[in-house]
Amino acid sequence: MAVRWLSAFLDFSHDDFSNEVTFWRAIAGSTVSPARGAHREFASLEPFNGDPHLRVQRVDSGDGGVHLDLHVDDVSESVSHATTLGATIVSKNPDVVVLQSPGGFDFCVVPWHGESERSRPIRWPGDTISIIDQLCIDVPAADFDAECDFWAALTTWPWRQGLQPEFRNLRRPAKMPLRVLLQRVGSDHIGGHLDLASTHPEEEVARHEGWGATVVEHHRFWTVMADPIGRRYCITHRNPRSGNLPE
Repeated sequence: MAVRWLSAFLDFSHDDFSNEVTFWRAIAGSTVSPARGAHREFASLEPFNGDPHLRVQRVDSGDGGVHLDLHVDDVSESVSHATTLGATIVSKNPDVVVLQSPGGFDFCVVPWHGESERSRPIRWPGDTISIIDQLCIDVPAADFDAECDFWAALTTWPWRQGLQPEFRNLRRPAKMPLRVLLQRVGSDHIGGHLDLASTHPEEEVARHEGWGATVVEHHRFWTVMADPIGRRYCITHRNPRSGNLPE
């Protein structure tokens, strides 16, 4: 299975959709594509250069969340591969198959339409450089090893141990726009959140607060934030171009 491109999908409720798209567009430094879909429920956050890897969806029920789209040459073959590894099919549509990982994380397999150019990080006033470049899957401890092995086998990107024992990340190809990080958590519910790489996290935090985000907690290499409706994400001190921690 060749994964040609990755997209992170932010799923918002009907009531929150407009305000949340405005917030995430602002912190990503992007524009918003024309709406698409039968009910105009989809859009892309368009970078100023490169192909989009952040997308938004208005959902009819629930609070939404975040999921991953895998863009592939052959959807049917890739879905078969995923189910052989333990994924389950949730729904099928002409252009998308929705699945769940063995641990219960939602992802979609979709056709690849030639996306290939990673967007460059944004340089903000004050010389801070940043980009939303990582999806973190928060996995209950009991499922962590199996979930890491599933994603490594599905993408064919081996996982590597992070600096702290609760983190592992997949070795993405150089042109892939998103990193995939897996975090072992104490919760019994699998979830996910987006991470932003920044050269100056303190300035980045202040910028996000200006758009209505709030600080949840500080750690050595990252700050946990909540967007205006309480959705959590992280501002991390990493190189926005390579994705690596500072040396």
